[in-house]
Amino acid sequence: MWFKNLSIFRLTDAFTLTSEELEQKLEAMSFRPCGSHEEFCFGWTSPIGKSTQQLVHNCNGFMMLCGKKEERVLPASVVNEIVQEKIFETEEKQGRKLSKKERTAIKDETIFDLLPKAFTFSRKIYAYIDPKGGWLIVDTASAKNAEDLLSLLRKCLGSLPTVPINTVEKPVSTMTQWLVNNQVPDDVTIEDECELRSPEEAGGIVRCKRHDLTLPEIKNHLDSGKQVIKLAINWTNRISFIIDEHLAIKRLRFLEFCQDQAADIEADNESEKFDADFSIMSAELANFLPRLLELFGGELEA
Repeated sequence: MWFKNLSIFRLTDAFTLTSEELEQKLEAMSFRPCGSHEEFCFGWTSPIGKSTQQLVHNCNGFMMLCGKKEERVLPASVVNEIVQEKIFETEEKQGRKLSKKERTAIKDETIFDLLPKAFTFSRKIYAYIDPKGGWLIVDTASAKNAEDLLSLLRKCLGSLPTVPINTVEKPVSTMTQWLVNNQVPDDVTIEDECELRSPEEAGGIVRCKRHDLTLPEIKNHLDSGKQVIKLAINWTNRISFIIDEHLAIKRLRFLEFCQDQAADIEADNESEKFDADFSIMSAELANFLPRLLELFGGELEA
C-alpha cells in the first residue's frame, strides 16, 4: 500500500487512543451499501481488503484507516430531460405554467423514482495516523475528499483537533527563489516540471512538463514576475513528487531504495504484503515530513 498523494494535517492535541479503542469507535460507522433511495453512503472498511474485517491496521504505532464511499449515478442530463417532459405534460394537461415550487417538487419526485434504478460506484480514501509524530495523512489530491474523511472521523471520535500544515516561509516564495537562484538545499533535486503563475488576480499560468527548468525562457517568466505554484522535486533519491503552494503533495513515488526494501521482504499473503509496504512507507514519511517543514523555514505555530 503506497500512497500517491499526501494531504498533510497536524494533530494539535495528543492522539491517545490505542488501535483497539479506535477500532471500537469506528465500528459505529462501518461501511454499508447504499439503500435504494440513498444518494450515497460513506463509512469505514478494512484497509487491507476482504481478507479481514479489521477497520484499523496498526504497524509500529502507525494506524491505517480506509473510508469507503458508494454513490448512485444519476446523470443530470437524463434527470433534466425527464423532468422537462413531465413539466410539459403537466402544463399541457392543466393549461397553465407551473410555479417554481411545483417544478422543484417534480424534480424531487423524479430523482426519488430513479434512485433505486441507478448504477452505483464506490471509491476508497486511505489515511493513517502517526500519534508519535503528530500527523494525520490522507492519500488524496482533493481537499474535499480529505475534509470528508476528517469529518467522518470526527463523527466517530467526537472531536479531532487538526489543522493543515503551515510554514514560516510561503512555499510560493521559497520555490520561486530556488528557480531564480538555481540553488536548492543539498538533499533536494528539482526535476523537469513546474507551474508558474502571475501574482495579479486572474494572472496567466505557464505549465512546463519534461522541460529543463534552468533554461533562459523559464528565467524570463520569473523575471517578469511569475511565481512557482507547483514544482517537481526529488528528495534524497528516495521519493519524488509534485508539491504545490498549499504544501499538498501529488504524484508521490517511492523510488528504487524503498522499492528494493519492499522486494527484500518475504510475504506469504496479502495481509503480510500490505503490512510490509505500510511499514516502509510510514517510516519513510516519518523522516521526510519534519524535513519538509524545515525546507520552508519550519512549522508556523497555530
